[in-house]
Amino acid sequence: MSDIRIRLASAADAPALVDLMEAFYAESHYPLDRDWALQAFRTLISQPALGAVWVADNGALIGHAVLTVRYAMEFGALSAIIDDLFVSAPHRQRGIARRLLEALLEDSRSRGCKSVHVEVGASNPAARQLYASLGLLPYDDDRLTLHREFD
Repeated sequence: MSDIRIRLASAADAPALVDLMEAFYAESHYPLDRDWALQAFRTLISQPALGAVWVADNGALIGHAVLTVRYAMEFGALSAIIDDLFVSAPHRQRGIARRLLEALLEDSRSRGCKSVHVEVGASNPAARQLYASLGLLPYDDDRLTLHREFD
């Protein structure tokens, strides 16, 4: 595993990140607009105040973790969001996702974030276990995450 480097993504990584995102979406049978995804990665990479993209690189990109940040009144400070986490299937179960998340969490701390949030499918016990091992647990109250999309 020493041949795998965890690093911040650069603008040159955007096309390969879209390939990873397409594989990620395909596992859940979601379509992906590649042009939209490319622009989304380019925006995030070029505007560090919005967050960051961490990649696992062994000569090719084999995984990524996306950090976005927001100001949260609940904490009176920035809050980190793990927006995406993906490791390509042949490279799973080798600690790569943990390393990506550790880099993302350290970045969050260095930004002054006071909390971190992630959405995870109830039917994904491996991801839930990984997140729990890093201290990310379900709310212990009756909160639900709701959303609305705008045109």
